[in-house]
Amino acid sequence: MNSPASAQPIFVGIHLGGDVLRATIVNHEGAIVESREAPLDRENLVEQTAQIVSELRTLVPNVASVGVAIPGLVNRLTDRVVDSRVLPATVREDLHAELMRVTGLRFELENDANAAAYGEYQVGAGRGSRDMFYMSIGESIGGAIILDGKLWAGTAGLAGEVGHITLDREGDVCVCGNTGCLETVASAPNIVRRAKERLDRDSTSSLSRLAMNKEFTASDVAREARNDDDFALMMIERTGKYIGTGVASVINLLNIERIVLGGGVMDAGDLILKPIIKESKRRAFQPSFEATQILAATLGPNASAIGAALLARDAHLT
Repeated sequence: MNSPASAQPIFVGIHLGGDVLRATIVNHEGAIVESREAPLDRENLVEQTAQIVSELRTLVPNVASVGVAIPGLVNRLTDRVVDSRVLPATVREDLHAELMRVTGLRFELENDANAAAYGEYQVGAGRGSRDMFYMSIGESIGGAIILDGKLWAGTAGLAGEVGHITLDREGDVCVCGNTGCLETVASAPNIVRRAKERLDRDSTSSLSRLAMNKEFTASDVAREARNDDDFALMMIERTGKYIGTGVASVINLLNIERIVLGGGVMDAGDLILKPIIKESKRRAFQPSFEATQILAATLGPNASAIGAALLARDAHLT
């Protein structure tokens, strides 16, 4: 572990993502000093979070504040989790107050896509830009808007939900209650769903290595695509086209300087990034497209935790 100067305040970032709790100690410049990871205990979330913060404070005692990144709708203006598929309702209600009570530290809650966006903006692929849109493509699809260096949260603190742009009015029902959202075709679970449906009805697709594993994941699709499996390559390319359609909408709406794409689905690298760029170029206004950089994120699975810590840092400074 790197030993920071004893007088320098240190910040903890925690990401409550899926089935994993990720925690990082981040210094004033945004570099990771130490990290921890554990299976997420949804029913004892406050106690688990307090315990991991306590462990980190034994390593670096000068923790000034903590940021927590949460999948779902988070109103940072009121420190409330409005909705989350990860957190039980009983935990959501008083999460902020309980975390501060049991630790004695200041906490900042934020949507995980917003937190990841802030991390990428500060120390990742967005560094050096003034305005940026971030899209997280994983188990769900989220987004975040940074304008003139600040997260733009919207009137109710809930802006950026790009995964719920409607692509097909007659499409599948989304978890949000709408139909045909981008998330219904391009999130990791829906890439798997689309692949399985195609394998079931197309005998030629059964030649794919994916057909030998009935429980494959989106990561498996990406891996087989990298191994030149024709079917997997087709699925990744089509997913890229769906995402590119959403990206084009963002470009036309915001005329934004930089778009950064993160989340597990982007592990496919250029195999998915290239069709995203190609499709967004085909659909966006050309002057707007030409003014926008489209880049893959660089912070990986630590992006939300790093961003949450940096948000805690900036709240502490102000």
